[in-house]
Amino acid sequence: MLHWAAVFFVIALIAAVFGFGGLAASAAGIAKILFFVFLVLAVVSLLFGRRIST
Repeated sequence: MLHWAAVFFVIALIAAVFGFGGLAASAAGIAKILFFVFLVLAVVSLLFGRRIST
């Protein structure tokens, strides 16, 4: 997930350099969504991934 966020961020940077503003904005938006989904899943995994041993 984080890999794909980085890929879309790089695509947004390259598109912005070449002047494709709409494509850059779309790729940056997708990268932002993927990054926040990654953060949520990482936090959920950390919270519920631990096993309570007694």
